[in-house]
Amino acid sequence: MHLPALPVLLPFFAAVLILFPWFNKRLMWQRVVTQLAFVMLVGISCVILFKTLTGAPLAYALGDWEAPFGIYLLADPLAAFMLVVTSVLALCTHLYACGSDDKTGRFFHPLFLFQLMGLNGAFLTADAFNLFVFFEILLIASYSLLIHGGGRERTRAAQHYVLYNLIGSAFFLIALALLYRAFGTLSIPHMALLAPQLAEESIPLAQSGGLLLMVVFGVKAALLPLHFWLPRTYSTTSISVAALFAVMTKVGVYSLWRIHTVVYGHESGELSDLGVEPLAWLSGLTVVAGSIGALASQTLRWLIANLIIISVGTLLMTVAMGTTESVAAGMYYTLHSTLMSGAFFLIAGLLLMQRGQAEDRFVRSRPLVYPVFTGVLFAVAAMAMIGLPPFSGFLGKVFILQAAVASGDAMWVWPLILLSGLVALISLSRAGTTLFWRTQGSVVPEAKEKVLITHRISAGVLVTTTVLLVVLAGPLTEWSVQAAEELHTGVTLQFLNGGQP
Repeated sequence: MHLPALPVLLPFFAAVLILFPWFNKRLMWQRVVTQLAFVMLVGISCVILFKTLTGAPLAYALGDWEAPFGIYLLADPLAAFMLVVTSVLALCTHLYACGSDDKTGRFFHPLFLFQLMGLNGAFLTADAFNLFVFFEILLIASYSLLIHGGGRERTRAAQHYVLYNLIGSAFFLIALALLYRAFGTLSIPHMALLAPQLAEESIPLAQSGGLLLMVVFGVKAALLPLHFWLPRTYSTTSISVAALFAVMTKVGVYSLWRIHTVVYGHESGELSDLGVEPLAWLSGLTVVAGSIGALASQTLRWLIANLIIISVGTLLMTVAMGTTESVAAGMYYTLHSTLMSGAFFLIAGLLLMQRGQAEDRFVRSRPLVYPVFTGVLFAVAAMAMIGLPPFSGFLGKVFILQAAVASGDAMWVWPLILLSGLVALISLSRAGTTLFWRTQGSVVPEAKEKVLITHRISAGVLVTTTVLLVVLAGPLTEWSVQAAEELHTGVTLQFLNGGQP
């Protein structure tokens, strides 16, 4: 069955197709092909999720080269969850971009598709080196998307982003060399099987490689003190790109789940729980740093970027706890935080087009053209991000708090979660009252022409996903627990290796 390869191959072939001259000169056809590809990706991702939850994980060896020698793709429930949330986010953000952002350059749509190819490949790969390859694909596309449309601020912010990630990529290669010397393979399932019985002389190399990978994934996830690039980068790029990048930090968290939970888990002998204590400290400090940044934010986009940092710190706490319950809670919270962060950026885009020169700064401005519609979206997204009942943010945080009690980490997890919720409440309340109530003069004349139906539909669909996450909270939590159990108990390892190394 070729199903696991389709999330990688479909965006690749769609991108190649629209690079041909006939499509490249016709913007409308580029939009149609890309939207069709994303609709198909949503359907394929849902089918993969259903099959992995009701049966065995789906594995695919490209060219029939079996692991550990070939490129091996593995779709288990964890990977399938990430495929679904990424494809839904991409569908909505691309629809938003079709209203304005894609007109500022010729290669926006193929870059968007290559970005999805890299993201989906990173979620599906079962090999650490191929994880590096897909990281580079998504990063190269992201470099171009960040500065798409030009401008001094975007270029300056992209320089920091590119520099951080180039350094991270160099460390990634060094870490892979250490791991290959220690394990003799870079297949993640094989490394997990070998970890408890690793030779004594190979343990320092495996520990060094694992810690270096933790630093690399910390750069991708924006872990303190490697997070300084994120607020400026996300607040200066185009709205649709910033919304898509809401999933980028989750790739780092996902990679920690995929490698450190499996290879360096509780039953990995001398490699067990590698780097867990410093990760716990740094994840907590990331929440504190994001909270300080949120309180100091002067624009809505900067505030959203700091809320993403808070969500990253929260997710990394679930990695540090290292239990089945914490990973399951982190999965549900990942769905919520990714979709709501993307939705908030689209709301910021609606405000940018309606407030004239004030843009999304927290200053007095002209009234909005669509105050009720925009205000309802803002209120729902804000309550979800804060974690107020009955929205998905509340359920996700309760899930994490329960996992902290079960793991014995409540003493440090509970204060940080509750403090970050209070900070989000204060910051978003201040933002909402300023953006919607502190107005003077008349509406911006050209605002009604700028805000298209595609802008409103894409923002509205993403915001309503928080309602869907609440309605489906029961099965989603059960599926999250199932995915976490398969990650911890090694069902995928048995499926790939027949129980043999």
